[in-house]
Amino acid sequence: MRENFNMAGRKKKVLLDASIFVAAAGSASGGSSLVLEVCRGLRFSAVTTRKILLEAQRNIRKKLSSEALLRFYKEIGNLNPEIIKPPTKEKLSQHDDIIALKDRHVLVSALESKSNFLITLDRKHFQTEAIRQANLPITILTPKEFLELVKKHKEL
Repeated sequence: MRENFNMAGRKKKVLLDASIFVAAAGSASGGSSLVLEVCRGLRFSAVTTRKILLEAQRNIRKKLSSEALLRFYKEIGNLNPEIIKPPTKEKLSQHDDIIALKDRHVLVSALESKSNFLITLDRKHFQTEAIRQANLPITILTPKEFLELVKKHKEL
């Protein structure tokens, strides 16, 4: 795993997948909530897209309580993420062979935004051999892996 901690002095960009927002809305004390907290600090900044936020909102409405939906809105307001433009069809099609079509927009958005990290709970689609073989310039981690890395490199 390549560690993206070589940008001294600059905030590292962290693209957050919908699964992180859903998990944080469901548990204010879980790992995903801690990731959001870290992204409000001095060393990291959150990046996402409207499509990711809409997917998170839809899943929270479908699976969780109205309190969780309110927590989601509050977290987005506190986080104030950079919301980037959706990737073009051309950019998306360049990655057809390494990730499921439904998750392509997340991976390509992370690459297009030059994020250092992509944080997701979706191991099935993002932690695959095809993605490892692609040698992408991004580190894809679960919240737990990201928090362990942050703790290990707390001097940064």
